[in-house]
Amino acid sequence: MTLLDDEPVIARAEAWIADDVDDADRADLRNLLTLAADPQMREIALTELRDRFSGILEFGTAGLRGAMAAGPRRMNRAVVITAAAGLAAYLASAVPGPARVVVGYDARYRSADFARDTASVLTAAGADVSLLPGPLPTPVLAFAVRHLDADAGVMITASHNPAADNGYKVYLGGRVITDAGQGAQIVPPYDARIAAEIARVSAAPGGASGVPRAVGGWTVLGDDLHEDYLRRVASLHDPDLHLRDVHTPRATPTSGARTAVTLRSEGSGPTPLRIVTTSLHGVGGRTLRRVLADAGFTDVIPVEEQLDPDPAFPTVRFPNPEEKGVLDLALSIASDARADLVIANDPDADRCAVAVYDPDWGTYQGAETAASHGWRMLTGDQVGALLGWDAAQRTASGTLACSIVSSRVLARIAERHGLRHATTLTGFKWIARTPDLVFGYEEALGYCVDPEGVRDKDGLSAALRVALLAERLKESGKTLRDALDDIARACGLYSTGQLAARFDDLGRIPEAMGRLRAAPPATLDGAPVTGVVDLAEGVDGLPPTDGVVLTADDDTRVIVRPSGTEPKVKCYLEVVTPVAADATAESLGRARVTAQRRLERLRKEMAAALGL
Repeated sequence: MTLLDDEPVIARAEAWIADDVDDADRADLRNLLTLAADPQMREIALTELRDRFSGILEFGTAGLRGAMAAGPRRMNRAVVITAAAGLAAYLASAVPGPARVVVGYDARYRSADFARDTASVLTAAGADVSLLPGPLPTPVLAFAVRHLDADAGVMITASHNPAADNGYKVYLGGRVITDAGQGAQIVPPYDARIAAEIARVSAAPGGASGVPRAVGGWTVLGDDLHEDYLRRVASLHDPDLHLRDVHTPRATPTSGARTAVTLRSEGSGPTPLRIVTTSLHGVGGRTLRRVLADAGFTDVIPVEEQLDPDPAFPTVRFPNPEEKGVLDLALSIASDARADLVIANDPDADRCAVAVYDPDWGTYQGAETAASHGWRMLTGDQVGALLGWDAAQRTASGTLACSIVSSRVLARIAERHGLRHATTLTGFKWIARTPDLVFGYEEALGYCVDPEGVRDKDGLSAALRVALLAERLKESGKTLRDALDDIARACGLYSTGQLAARFDDLGRIPEAMGRLRAAPPATLDGAPVTGVVDLAEGVDGLPPTDGVVLTADDDTRVIVRPSGTEPKVKCYLEVVTPVAADATAESLGRARVTAQRRLERLRKEMAAALGL
């Protein structure tokens, strides 16, 4: 390919430079054009330019998310300004008078700039805009949308993505959404309506440079908004609800102010719960510290190296608590401190990971680490089961909801407590819209424990619920592992796992899905496949989505779907083991080992079926 062949992309880059609003982004593109003229660097520069200008960063139900750089397929000020203008145009058509919008941002590179650009565009368009006072967790923004009765909310964050990324997340509420989804993230058809307005702005002469921007006029909120959020989370305390055996009838919970745990000397009874926390260099560290302190948890050890926001995420390769090795530092500190549990938030604090000490998982093989001693992270489904059971015991009516790829154990928990259960598409934009929602979760470490306050996943209030549950268990001589055993005795043992394949060539993802649809496996770990459901056709009232569900006659289930935020195909695996009501902890341990072996065989089978 010659330079002449790339004249169109070079022309698009030059046009972008002319209309860009940011000096650094213009310089970035000029540098690439200079390199493209150098015979030794030409192909590298042109490959980058082709990628940046091969399309646009599409606005969908996840808003915008991508790497930060100049060009239409990257996150930059020009893309954010046109997105804000499109949102403003949509809101002008959706509500009478000035729209009320609240804007938040995390501590990633350029997040504050993107938030100010959003506020300036919306203000110039006539909206009544409130800007959060500084980098704060996503749940605080989600809370603010409902608390301030805003018509829309914008959160600048890339959540747990790499340091090079940023994103633009939109919530609708107030007068725009008045049903159970008020204050939740956008879903169709709202995403398409906003995207159409963004496209119209992008096509106008001048692009982003032609969008009016105010130099002021928005309100910068005070710290009282954060305090209001903390008070809302503090309202979740319930001091008189003690752990009941899962086989006993549910009693009506009482209310009252929680008393802090009193330190006891050795041998005089349970000591206070000792918690190690980490925010992975995100914005949740000090808010989580307040949440736990306000609840009376005084023995809390933060991972100091990861406590304060740092957009470079220097101690982790990938700031996602689901990724292998990310919690190693926290687990090591927990092992040294003999902690009861570890609680981790992702960088924008909407997810919550929990790790516990389990001596049955200890091993003398390999290097000596906290994990080899028995520290392990609970799966999202295990935490979902714990919080789901906890929520079910607190209410006499309502609905427990989870995404379709999450464990079916929540449905059994709901059934056992006489509650409704709802299955939704993947993502809290769907889970949070469940009518009469009491608790919702997705296996990717997302939990909604207070849907009236936050119609989204909230890793901070979830962390508090986990801590309160662990404390009650400890006071009765039990642990979270014991509670999981009790749930298994009541509902059966639901064991889950994943296979995730990352694709550099995005074209291979539909090929892999097509291969599975054309020739699904006949068995799953030896059990005959009795059901193959294509989610693209819409099932059980769910909107169509790209995915395939395989079920076997022994209740084994596999769901295969492309990731909505990453270039991956994910397989969600679940095996079910019947458990006697009087099963011993030892027999349950053996059943879990057997289930893990079954999951490992399933991983290999599905990798072969997808051609990996």
